[in-house]
Amino acid sequence: MKKANGPVKDFSHIKAVIEDHIASTTSDLKLDFDNTEKTFSHLSDGELKRSARLFSLMNKAWLTNILSPLGMISVKYGLPGAEWIMKKTIYSQFVGGTSLLAAEPAIRELYRRRVSSVLDYGAEAKNEEEDFNFVMKEIMKGVEFAARNEAVPVVVAKISSMARNKLLEAFQQEDYDYTPEMRTEYTSLQKRLNAICNLAAKLGVKIFFDAEESWIQDTLDKLVTKLMERYNKEKVIVYNTFQLYRHDRLDYLINSHEKARREGYLLGAKLVRGAYMNKERERAAELGYSSPIQPNIEATHKDFNTAIRYCLDHYEELASCNASHNRESVELQARLIEERGLPRNHDHLNFCQLYGMSDNLTFNLAEAGYNVAKYLVYGPVTEVTPYLIRRAQENSSVTGDVGRELGMIRKELKRRGL
Repeated sequence: MKKANGPVKDFSHIKAVIEDHIASTTSDLKLDFDNTEKTFSHLSDGELKRSARLFSLMNKAWLTNILSPLGMISVKYGLPGAEWIMKKTIYSQFVGGTSLLAAEPAIRELYRRRVSSVLDYGAEAKNEEEDFNFVMKEIMKGVEFAARNEAVPVVVAKISSMARNKLLEAFQQEDYDYTPEMRTEYTSLQKRLNAICNLAAKLGVKIFFDAEESWIQDTLDKLVTKLMERYNKEKVIVYNTFQLYRHDRLDYLINSHEKARREGYLLGAKLVRGAYMNKERERAAELGYSSPIQPNIEATHKDFNTAIRYCLDHYEELASCNASHNRESVELQARLIEERGLPRNHDHLNFCQLYGMSDNLTFNLAEAGYNVAKYLVYGPVTEVTPYLIRRAQENSSVTGDVGRELGMIRKELKRRGL
């Protein structure tokens, strides 16, 4: 996830250390995702114990399901102590800070360990023009910040934070009777997205567009494809996100690449399993249509790993980011890079994990010289709370992520004799 241009502010000395390390990295350096001493070396005993307590709670799905809506309501209505509790628990685990300035220590510490940051202003869906423009400006501030900091090659944009969901859903239906006001809204959205991407292209910063629910995703895909056509002519600036827990996304990835090849631009592809599984299935059952979700987890794994292979097969024509917490998928990409003799730090071959999760994958990949980043959310507690609640629910014990994380933490606590 290298950035081609722009002065480096504050991180130049760290950059030199990283470049020296990459230059000296050899193919003999093995990945060791079980090394908890290396994984948690940045955490004090107290911080490690705090993480253990938090993940123990999150590992109880029933408790997470009860506390999540209570937390949302408490923060929304400003109940005494609610914001403080949130900030001292789940917020401090998964969020870099309340602002770009507040997130700088986290960015600096990650980069010290050769890990880049993907900046994500944690705004969820909005409904007012004033809010849409505010989010756009925040994202553009993030782009300007990234251009000054070698540690930040990518900024995230979530389209539903810059347009009404009802509008995005309406434009998914070809036979919808759009009003003039709706067309004006849609044009305003396009202008916001172009303003972000135009600035990013000028400053050499990449943009990851989040994937969202299936009933608005076609609209998002059309918007992001237009942006790729415009800004990805010579290098990849714009990335779309492909959710492989949907049974149609592998074909869509391949078709997207073939379209880009035909029309003379480069594809940017961030690969994820997906974040809205329960919501998707519930809506499909309620409205009586076939669920877009894979029939089982094995099918998701199969398509995800096939997508990794496809992206590496065509790495010169598309840039990919393996945004997975799944060890098998991470090991697969690392192994393919080695088997094919590709540079570990090639700009089109990237890994990413969430801040606060899967440090064993992130830091060991970085140590071995691969391009790896943390998805670093920032923003005020009240703004980020919906994201945090969703994160807690997604990473419940059903997914296994929290259980694995807790196991690693307990292993390190035991190693430290705590």
